[in-house]
Amino acid sequence: MSAEANKALVRRYFDEVCNGRKLDVADQLFSANHRYHDPASPTGPGPEGVKQVVSTYQKAFGDARWTVHEVIAAEGDMVIARWNGSGTHSGELMGIAPTKRKVDLSGLWLFRISDGKIVESWDNRETHGMLQQLGVVPAMTQA
Repeated sequence: MSAEANKALVRRYFDEVCNGRKLDVADQLFSANHRYHDPASPTGPGPEGVKQVVSTYQKAFGDARWTVHEVIAAEGDMVIARWNGSGTHSGELMGIAPTKRKVDLSGLWLFRISDGKIVESWDNRETHGMLQQLGVVPAMTQA
């Protein structure tokens, strides 16, 4: 696939699966053996693992919204997305009862694409900052 087609595939993920809440579209975008790398959100392989991660945040933040700022074609079949996530904590998240607090966090997501499907991805987001915004981790203070 071309770099532009790979970037379109990643945008489709954010537009349709994350924001459009069409989890089944993940079956079209991710390979059956997709590997997701994120120690904060361990999941199984394939589209089902992706659906699990996305639905966790959709359930915890009923108004969850992913804003993609940049999608960059990198070397080979790699694509990088710089994004922000926002929402109001209205459902349980990792054992944390709803706080009704709004959060806004940034992240970088690296995707490896082969034969028109996402086969591997690495998500790096500011989880610690999100937990601070939820009030479950103390904010850092300046000395």
